[in-house]
Amino acid sequence: MSVIPDKPQVPAADQTLRILSFLARQRGPAAAQAIATQLGIPRSTVYHLLRTLAAHGFVVHVPVERRWGLGTAAFELAGGYARQQPLARLGRPIVAALADRAGESAHLAVMTGRDVLYIVEERAPRRPALVTDVGVRLPAHLTATGRAMLAALPREQVRALYPDASAFADRTGRGPANPRELREVLREVRSRGYAVEDGEVTLGLRSAGVAVRDHADWPAAAIAVTWPEDSDTHVERVAGLVDDAAKELSHRIGGR
Repeated sequence: MSVIPDKPQVPAADQTLRILSFLARQRGPAAAQAIATQLGIPRSTVYHLLRTLAAHGFVVHVPVERRWGLGTAAFELAGGYARQQPLARLGRPIVAALADRAGESAHLAVMTGRDVLYIVEERAPRRPALVTDVGVRLPAHLTATGRAMLAALPREQVRALYPDASAFADRTGRGPANPRELREVLREVRSRGYAVEDGEVTLGLRSAGVAVRDHADWPAAAIAVTWPEDSDTHVERVAGLVDDAAKELSHRIGGR
């Protein structure tokens, strides 16, 4: 019978995981000194581990603030967790009920780098097929689900993901094409309480999305509804239904 040791056999691995867990609980990037103090790890060790994590994309450095935050590789881990079914299993009945109430197609997505990955889709009867099939990735800044999650992230994290115009993909000639335009889009999302997109993913289709927040108030996923722009669907009504669904899933995953 094996016995779990009281002390970790690989201290560096233990310290690395503790740093990542600490950053995941924060509302924004943290100073290395604060990490060292809170975790009881020597500051020189913290700097060494942060530089190693940054080299692999798990953390990013925000030089102007001298702080460190989670990087895109950490989002990849979150997406991997979601692909192993917990979010999809919990979210599928909620998304199906949303599609029934809205009379339009609904989907659930998670962030993975600068993309969203769709893990659940429920197509409404007599509605066209969408590009949001399960397993499809789309640029987060163009989608309602992506914008909902980006608006819920710390602004420093968004700047790290979208440092300049080269980070912005295009599909239909619409949507933000640089950091300034994205900031304005996300400001509107925060003001309204939900995200919208109008033809940025597929011409002729509109979407409304809301973030699903976990116990740390982090955007673990987002739910959205998509409908033809020439229908009589009212965005405010749809957004209200999506908000209810997002809150229900948030509650089921232990969110506030």
